[in-house]
Parts: sequence; structure tokens; C-alpha cells
Amino acid sequence: MQKGTGRNIFVAATYAATLLLGLILGQNYVDQQSNNPGSSLVPIGLSDNSYKIQQVLDLLSNTYVDSLNLDSLQNGAINHIVAHLDPYSSYLLPNESKAQSEALEGTFEGIGLEFFNLHDTLMVVGVIGGGPAEKAGLKVGDRILRIDSTYVSGRKIAQNTVDKMVRGKKGSTVAIYVARDNDIKKEPFKVIRDQINVSSIDVSYLIKPTIGYVRIRRFGLKTAEDFKATIKELKKQGAQSLILDLRDNGGGYFHIAIRLASEFFKDRKMLVYTEGAHENKREYYSEGEGEYTDGKLVVLINDGTASASEIVAGAVQDWDRATVVGQRSYGKGIVQEQFDFLDGSRVNLSISRYYTPLGRSIQKKYTANWSNMIDYASMYRGLWLLDTTFANAQVYKTLAGRELFSGGGIDPDIKISVDSNTLSLLYQEIVKSSYLEQFVYERFTKQLPAYSIENFIQGYHLPQAEYDKFILYLKDRDIIVNERRSKDLLKLIQSDIEAIVGRYYFGREAYFKVKNRRDEYVRRAIELLMPPVKNTVET
Repeated sequence: MQKGTGRNIFVAATYAATLLLGLILGQNYVDQQSNNPGSSLVPIGLSDNSYKIQQVLDLLSNTYVDSLNLDSLQNGAINHIVAHLDPYSSYLLPNESKAQSEALEGTFEGIGLEFFNLHDTLMVVGVIGGGPAEKAGLKVGDRILRIDSTYVSGRKIAQNTVDKMVRGKKGSTVAIYVARDNDIKKEPFKVIRDQINVSSIDVSYLIKPTIGYVRIRRFGLKTAEDFKATIKELKKQGAQSLILDLRDNGGGYFHIAIRLASEFFKDRKMLVYTEGAHENKREYYSEGEGEYTDGKLVVLINDGTASASEIVAGAVQDWDRATVVGQRSYGKGIVQEQFDFLDGSRVNLSISRYYTPLGRSIQKKYTANWSNMIDYASMYRGLWLLDTTFANAQVYKTLAGRELFSGGGIDPDIKISVDSNTLSLLYQEIVKSSYLEQFVYERFTKQLPAYSIENFIQGYHLPQAEYDKFILYLKDRDIIVNERRSKDLLKLIQSDIEAIVGRYYFGREAYFKVKNRRDEYVRRAIELLMPPVKNTVET
């Protein structure tokens, strides 16, 4: 399915129940869809009560004691019904639908600037290379004082408000007033908005002389073609084996996941099949002659690996093409379809389940919590209970004899233990507070480090004295870290701060390169891929 069909199938597990939408909107909805030939929604099997919700809306509109916003009422009704279908089906308002499309398509109209709100001052912490902001002369470290006629310094302004100011129609101009190195620039930087393309590949590089590493954030519209180009470049640089990092990849477009998985097979292989109550079984195959068909492959997953990324992991695991390393994946095995409305809103609806080549369903068991419609008080209390264990796990065997399981996600071939420190409430509080970033931007941005990017990645380590200052920094902000917890969190927080410093000075890729230095998943993957050491005997 390609962009423009109006019905992009993608996995992220979401949707199911076309009829209920007709019940919500009644004949007005049907009339609207009749003018939209790209839609497949039709009023099939309507009962005598089919228009009850529309009748209620009409009743409220014409009779209720106060004036009402009918759009809000309709949105609420749709959201209520769709949210109760399964854990993933959803109704998106126009702005939410647009944001989802931009994230998956990897493009938006803006200026290519990333900022951080440091003490109510917008500090530039990232500039997209070759983008409008860089072309206009803006730099990392600039402090934004004013955008057009609106002063933003010293004021509590929400990020979405700033986004609306800087984003706009391609070709339009926005004036950015900044302070640089304590010098307030009198003249603004006039930035001409343009199309901004953001790759879904976070980083790709040779992590060892013969081992390539690629981390994919999501399966967007251009992910497959970007991945193919990336593999070609890594092979030119000497890559003979590959680490594909799908950790925290929540999914994306279904057809893109299939195209990317095809790159690992030289012949035609079934990668996944789908089936649903209203969807006949459909099988999807690799195209053959992939770009990376012979080298060793390790795929990294964790509990944030879901949907489209689980399709890729499941396919290469079922065909014995890769070793899967990490933690059990999320377990989101439902195919979703997007249904767009004329006002820009959208319903993401579950239409079928997907199965790996061996026939495994990795969908996590979920239980509805709204069977008793009379009990309105509890209706929104934990709508869905997600099972964290393998549900009715069935054993499957690959051609190589490996035992794999269905239910509850992709179980890795090699398990990595969870670092309990990352799950601690204390660490989660520190991360959510943004004090890590604040500490870095207050202390480490005064002057450029005396390192090249290569030397920084290989050799920079946060001194113990700076770590101790960070612990005191937290104390001053009412986050108390005792001596024992300080020792427990030392390596984790050191790595976080080092990575944030790297990102500030050397860009997004440096962040991941620094984090990978102490990453147990990556260490284990390298261990699997490194060629064996040959023992030589002198005679």
C-alpha cells in the first residue's frame, strides 16, 4: 500500500468495527463518505437502532438547556466507542492525525531547529544540517529571545505553541531574534521555511572494523529505501556482519516493514501473513535479491519493540536468518488501517491479525473491561488489561530445529537481563525531571570541547567530581540520592550525561554512539559477530 491510497495499512495494532462508526455519525457520516471514493466504509446491516446516537446528538442540539459544541460531542462519542474496541484502536483529531502522518512520513514544513527550555529561555540544542535554520546562520547554543513579534524569553511557553510559531507554509519567512555568547543580536535571522526531512534511522556506522550497526526508530515512508542505501554504504566501508537495533521501535507502516525484511533474503520467502473476521488470509513475500542476504545478522529487541518491528524480528527468526538478542518484545500483533475523514480527523482501526512465517501469533492477550455497560462509573478505569506472560504459548520449530513460541511477543534467542536501575522510581524521576539536560546545558556548553568527534566518542568520560556535583544538583532540587543509590546509578547517569554532551556538540548520531559504549545488548551482539581468534603456533 502506498501513500495516496487513503488507506495505508500499518502495524502498530489498532482498530476494528466499521459498523460502529456508522452508528455514531448516522446518515450524515454516510453522506460524507459517499463523496470520498477512497473510503470503503458502507452502512452494512444497520438495525432499527442504528441511528440512535445521531438522534441523541440531534436531541441535545435542539433541546438541551445550554448551547453545545456539536463537534466536541461527536468527537467524544467516536472516541468513546473506538477506544473500547481493543487496546489500540483510536480516534485522532485533525492535529493528532497530522502529527502522526508527519512522524511516519518523516517530513514537515518548518525550519529544522531543536530547542530546550532552559529556565524559560529557548536554547538551540540541535540544527538540521542543510536545513533552513542552518542556512540562515542559526547555531547550537543560541538563545531565542523573540519569534517575529512575540517575545519568548523569560516566559513559560508550551513547546506546541513554539512549534506553531516556527512551522508554517514552505517559502514563508520567520524572524528569529537571538542572543549568542551573551551578545544580543540586533538584527533577526530571517529563516525561509522549507520541507524538512527527518530520517527514521537514528544512527548507522561501523561499530567494529567488520561490523555495521543500524538503529531504526520507526518504520516510516522512506525507511526501507534509506536502509538499503545505508547497507550499501556500510558494505563499502567493510561491514561483513550487521547489528540491527529495533529497541523501542514502536512500529509504523506494515508494507515498509515487509520491504525492509526483504533485504535479508536472496530468494522468495513468506515474511508474514494476515487474517481477520472480514479479511481473507493474505501472504506477503520477500522480493528476492535483498541487499544484505549472506552476512551474519543480530537483531536487538526489548519490551518497546512492537508491531512492524516485531514483523521483521519474527521473519528473520523463523527463517533462522538472524540471532535475536534482548528482552521479550511488546506483543502487538494486530494490523491496522487508517480511515480519514474530510475534516482531517482519522480512525485507526484494527482489521486483522498478523502471523509470522511459522504461523505464530505474537499478540499479547488483552481483556476488555466494559462488558457491563450499566456500570458507567468503572467504564474508564483501566479499559484494557494486558497480559505480561505468554498466553496459550504454542511451540514451533524452525528448519534448523530451534524452538520458538507464540503469544505475548517475540522471545529472543539470547536474553539480556534488565538493568534494575533503569526501572527504579528514582531514576525514572530523574529522567522525567529533565535535570540531566539542564545540568549539561548549564555546565558543559560554555566552550567547545578539545576533542574531535572520534576522540570524544572513544575517550570522553564524565569525571567522578562532575557526577558528584550532579548529585548535589539534584539535592538542591529536592531529589535526594543517598550514597548507596549514588553508587548504583553511577555508570548509568555517567553514560546519560556523556551522551547528551555528545549530542549537543556533535549531533544526534553521537548520542547513540556514546550510549553504545556501555550497552550490554550491543556488547553481546559484537561478541556473537566477531570472527573467532585464530590460535597460531610457532615452529
